[in-house]
Amino acid sequence: MKKVTVVGAGNVGATAAQRLAEKELADVVLVDIVEGVPQGKALDLNEAAPIEKHDAYLVGTNIYEDTKDSEIVIITAGIPRKPGMSRDDLISTNAGIMKSVTREIVKQSPDAVIIIVSNPLDAMCHVAFDASGFPKNRVIGMAGVLDSARFRAFIAMELGVSVENTHAFVLGGHGDTMVPLPRYSTVAGIPITELMSEDRINALVNRTRNGGAEIVSLLKTGSAYYAPASAAVEMAEAILKDKKKILPCAAYLEGEYGINGLFIGVPVKLGKNGIEEIIQITLTADEQKALNRSADAVKELVETLKKL
Repeated sequence: MKKVTVVGAGNVGATAAQRLAEKELADVVLVDIVEGVPQGKALDLNEAAPIEKHDAYLVGTNIYEDTKDSEIVIITAGIPRKPGMSRDDLISTNAGIMKSVTREIVKQSPDAVIIIVSNPLDAMCHVAFDASGFPKNRVIGMAGVLDSARFRAFIAMELGVSVENTHAFVLGGHGDTMVPLPRYSTVAGIPITELMSEDRINALVNRTRNGGAEIVSLLKTGSAYYAPASAAVEMAEAILKDKKKILPCAAYLEGEYGINGLFIGVPVKLGKNGIEEIIQITLTADEQKALNRSADAVKELVETLKKL
């Protein structure tokens, strides 16, 4: 069976490991610096396997040698957000963690595709990209899939329809400047602009932008993990199965959408080589302006990183 490593055995990491195993996508290595935690969670998940009926095997470890020759590495390591913190407040601590994790990963799995989940997402992609020396198609940020899933869930709730009928597009950085695109968001192929008033659409767009913060404020002691884990695993599945699935992901742009040298959320085609194509869609002047604003916010974070 294929091998996927998940770095960070906290809520997002452990849930991602569970989803990977239960879909029988790969054997899973769960790595964490805290002794006992990845081992305990992996053992617990292995003991659930007879009931869930899968033969994926999970290993918990504190050493990177156990991750050797992984096809995909999902990095969730870092400190989570607390109420009142923005994703950007995490930058200096998580940049240090990301750098050391990426270097260890590259030593063991030089051909892996890296999926970044740690916040602030877009900036962490830059850290991993620089530290890994990997080509841009093999460093991908998980943000758009999560933001789109939130938008889709809210559309389904609003209209009382199946989530399976909803499709949504969210571009830009993973933060307050993200750009949900109602024009490209549909229910069974019908644009939501035909099904809802502008006021309701704006309300859902704002709720999507604040989707993470809404959960942080409810939980009070951590941040979302079920949907982020599902989003990372959807990306991993598209790569492992060479699905050529089009998903919104943070990708390194070199001129696409008029943006250069930044990781920004755009629709990409995911297959066995990671990002196999960046899909360029036509934006209205307002949408492009919003995307540029989002890019400026990411650029600011990247500038902050350079000063660290």
